[in-house]
Amino acid sequence: MKRIVYHGIQDLRLEETEIPVPKYGEVVIKNLVTLTCGTDAKMYMRGYRYDPPHLIGHEAAGVVHAIGEGVTKFKIGDRVVAHNTAPCHKCYYCKKGQHSMCEDLPSNLGSYAEYQLIPKNIVEENMFQLPDDMEYKQAALMEPLACAVYGTSQVPIELGDTVVVNGCGPIGLMFIRLCYLRGAHVIACDMKDNRLEKARKLGALETVKVSEDINQVEEVRKLTEDERGVDIAIEAAGVPAVWNMAFDMVRPGGTVLCFGGTKKDTTVTFDCTRLHYEQITVKGVFHTTPIHVKAAFQLLKMGVIEASDFVENEYPIEQTEQAILEHARGEVIKNCIVY
Repeated sequence: MKRIVYHGIQDLRLEETEIPVPKYGEVVIKNLVTLTCGTDAKMYMRGYRYDPPHLIGHEAAGVVHAIGEGVTKFKIGDRVVAHNTAPCHKCYYCKKGQHSMCEDLPSNLGSYAEYQLIPKNIVEENMFQLPDDMEYKQAALMEPLACAVYGTSQVPIELGDTVVVNGCGPIGLMFIRLCYLRGAHVIACDMKDNRLEKARKLGALETVKVSEDINQVEEVRKLTEDERGVDIAIEAAGVPAVWNMAFDMVRPGGTVLCFGGTKKDTTVTFDCTRLHYEQITVKGVFHTTPIHVKAAFQLLKMGVIEASDFVENEYPIEQTEQAILEHARGEVIKNCIVY
């Protein structure tokens, strides 16, 4: 089988290997689609937290190719989608209900491949059979949507609140859609016209085109009553400067959600006087949890978002690098590898 292996910054290699054989409780999926992701783009451009070489990709859907002994929920030929993690439910953090902080939460990378082995814990908890009318591209959006569902659940959005989303990549657009559905007045900020157009379609009432010629914080505040700032500021760009701007956009008593992961060892500085006397909450949120994965799958079945709004160009696995680079440059929302 063919698969893509990450060997370092801007070094992806197409390799041949044997189709994996599932052990007890495991499943092998024959991938039919793999979606590009912002994490893939960041990994390609600047590296990742794991030392290379390692596999890459974590958004895919396909059919069950083989099942290991003990698997009863799925059979060969089932149309399925699998999340990339599942918590242990045994460690301190799982017992505290903080499943995204699980001490045994390895990310099951390797979806840029014709076949993919799904570990037992994911098969049992975070793998789902597709309805007959669900397309594979739609199903493959489950992982990023689950992250946005989790992130949205962690901030106190009330009906009529004003929320700004900084960064209109795939996750940012999903935040926009979910905040809109929760009754928020959504402001979207991005540098790309194509992303802002999509933001308006998904529910953003107002947009701010980011450029060197404007003060992004001031432009957002002007769109709020008495320019007091937004109730919730969401950072979905993974840029430290935007973390700081999000902090400056919120009103006294507001909440900042820092969701976009930054480069390793970067720091930000917040105004301690504002943080204290204005009682601003700054919350970091990472990844997702099983209950939010399940919710995301239900939302996809309901058509809350559509693959046609996110997935643009199709490529064979041999052109994975081109697909990721288009994503990284913001020319598309997502691309798709088809097998």
